Amino acid sequence: MSAAVKTRDEGSLPTLAISGSRATLHLNRPEVMNRVQPEDIVRILALLAEVESNPDIRVLVVSSTGKAFSAGAHLHGMAQQAAAGGIKDTPGATFEDMINQLEMLMIPTIARLHGGVYGGSTDLALACDFRVGVTPATVMFMPAARIGVHYYESGLRRYVSRLGFNNAKRLFMLAEEQSAEELLRIGYLTDLVAPGELDARIDAIAGRLGELAPLAVQGAKRAINEIGHQALDVPALEARMKVAKDSADIREGLAAFREKRKPVFTGR
Repeated sequence: MSAAVKTRDEGSLPTLAISGSRATLHLNRPEVMNRVQPEDIVRILALLAEVESNPDIRVLVVSSTGKAFSAGAHLHGMAQQAAAGGIKDTPGATFEDMINQLEMLMIPTIARLHGGVYGGSTDLALACDFRVGVTPATVMFMPAARIGVHYYESGLRRYVSRLGFNNAKRLFMLAEEQSAEELLRIGYLTDLVAPGELDARIDAIAGRLGELAPLAVQGAKRAINEIGHQALDVPALEARMKVAKDSADIREGLAAFREKRKPVFTGR
């Protein structure tokens, strides 16, 4: 890792590395398939807030190492709670809160899916704007129906809005493993590459997002997500359009087009 990359590292908790306009949130429990434990949720929420407050960051990559991308929520802890009389969440710091915060993050997000995606992590990846997988290692399995879990509202809405009714029903109600090729076919993956090409494709997408006008990219992301959830805030959309119309970036973009050069956007 180059000297230009700043990294936060606290044991097995998720880490955040920043390199130029790109941030990478790294799940850090490969020995347990990068499952997300309660303390990880609190940590990820804090890291997402840190990313959101940094105007220099234009794209976030979510990554991990090991056998799987992630095994989702910590089921052993859920089993202990169920045996004790019921599963309890920490208000404001639930798995659902974390995923919703990731989905509505202002900047674009990319899930780097080097391996299997299981349980709640299927929604974590789905909350990202781009999901790049590798063949044949990127398989997906949603086991909720096998273990008696009724999935939370926002996750169900996300599956339906992004994958459609039929695919959402098949994934949740049949609880069958899906191959990388099938995940690409149904739109769960946005890109599918050979294992040796994964990082190059991530770099290409992140680099492209870092070059484009932030106000336009971020505004489009927000509106598309809201439309997908049938909750478009039209006044907020119109306000963002006005800011972009009056921005230095649109003047730079038009000038660069006339001068046949690459624009340099500042997000202002």
